[in-house]
Amino acid sequence: MNSINIVPVLLGADLNSYSVARAFSEYCNAKSYAFGKYPLGATNHSNIVNFILEKGLSDDGVTVPLLIAFAKEHVGDELYLFGCTDEYAEMIIRNRDALSKYYFCPCVTAETARTLGTKESFYSMCEKHGIPYPKTYILRPDDTAPLSEKALGFSYPVIIKPSHSSSYWKHPFDGMKKVYCAKNEDEAKAIAGKIFGAGYEESLIIQDMIPGGDDMMYVLTCYSGTDGKVKKACLGRVLLEEHTPKGLGNHTAVITENHPEITDVLIKFLDGIGYMGFSNFDIKYDVRDGKFKVFEVNLRQGRSNYYVTSAGQNIAETVICDRHGALSGDCEICQNEIFWHTVPKPIIYKYAGKEMTKKLKSLVRSGKSFSSLWYKKDLKNPKRLFFVAVHNFHYYGKYRKNGDI
Repeated sequence: MNSINIVPVLLGADLNSYSVARAFSEYCNAKSYAFGKYPLGATNHSNIVNFILEKGLSDDGVTVPLLIAFAKEHVGDELYLFGCTDEYAEMIIRNRDALSKYYFCPCVTAETARTLGTKESFYSMCEKHGIPYPKTYILRPDDTAPLSEKALGFSYPVIIKPSHSSSYWKHPFDGMKKVYCAKNEDEAKAIAGKIFGAGYEESLIIQDMIPGGDDMMYVLTCYSGTDGKVKKACLGRVLLEEHTPKGLGNHTAVITENHPEITDVLIKFLDGIGYMGFSNFDIKYDVRDGKFKVFEVNLRQGRSNYYVTSAGQNIAETVICDRHGALSGDCEICQNEIFWHTVPKPIIYKYAGKEMTKKLKSLVRSGKSFSSLWYKKDLKNPKRLFFVAVHNFHYYGKYRKNGDI
């Protein structure tokens, strides 16, 4: 390992990107290169990330030649390529054949992506493979059918979200959110009208609202090797999410747990379709029937991926071992209990409840509490330390603004 110069290349500059870079830094002391359309604080002033500004990163005709040229400048190095948003992950998948000549790309083939790349297509696969998911109605731009409870097949209030996230974000409008809640048919029609009116041409997902707060959400991250079999799986219970309009659903606190009744189902599914690379499932526990319901699969590592590294499944080690044929043939399901967070602990304690807070404080005392940005090795630059401290402090204002604390 010491004789190999490992170079991770990351598309994106957010917390996802930094978490991947930190995993490489911890495992093999590698410094990552992150390409982004604009600089972001998560990877700014960092000793473990070289940020490169590229305004045309959304264009395959710009990005693919750029990545190939970068690879040719690093002949002899061992290159790894990660997409850290849906848009960039999809770009790598589309161009996997060309880029794999230069990089190890831990991602699915374009054929597999076509069957999973939208929520609508994913739910079709759920039907086929017996994966539980919420009651769902598909609304397309040209649909004129009523959105009554009878037509939907379930009651209001409902959740509304785009089937294809990366396409959705390309058509901004005032009041844009990641996920919407409609209390009645009129609200549902108004929300759909705004989204379609902004130019979004894919389908919308209208879904039964599963009761419960953030602490009923779960996240499963898996890594499937080049042989199409799951090698690593780590399930986390989400204790808190972002509550800003565009951040809804982004995890800010996770405690690892193990629930074979859903983990085993999804591992079997991934193995059955020959999935390769990282997969990230959003799940919610439904107290009404005692079942876990799957919302979606992201064809990449999730934004909160450092919870996986913290739990002992360093994602850099995983992909490097896969490239060199050194991963075990068996699937390693994480059994380590850890507490990952990206907001100040006092905010989390206000939501977690007495018993969970007691457990979290015990994990903190045992050294099993982790935060992506608080990386001692990367806080020697005063500008970096200042950003991380201020970033942490601003969360108090964010949750207070949304009426949460």
